[in-house]
Amino acid sequence: QLQLVQSGGGLVQPGGSLRLSCAASGFTFDHYAIGWFRQAPGKERKRLSCFNTNDNNIYYADSVKGRFTFSRDNHKKLSHLQMNNLKPEDTATYYCSAMSTMGPDVGMRYWGKGTLVIVSS
Repeated sequence: QLQLVQSGGGLVQPGGSLRLSCAASGFTFDHYAIGWFRQAPGKERKRLSCFNTNDNNIYYADSVKGRFTFSRDNHKKLSHLQMNNLKPEDTATYYCSAMSTMGPDVGMRYWGKGTLVIVSS
């Protein structure tokens, strides 16, 4: 059974840092494109960062470029989102996702349960 278990959220002051983690199990990690999204209250879910398998570049939304760093460890089946210089507008529920790039479920996107990040003084 495919699982994405998230950890690392919490309350942080403006300017602070947090690292979100996403531990995968139950599927061939290498065959899935991993991405991070967030959803603020009353707003739609937006993609923050992901690894683009077409050109092997990491995509970052403009709102987090230069502050957030995406990483993935295929051997450990882990992905991290390092978030620095956090701002109050970064307050949201953050989601890890895995989208199949091959096999019978190609194109299917799976989600972690989300982790809440609150940036406030």
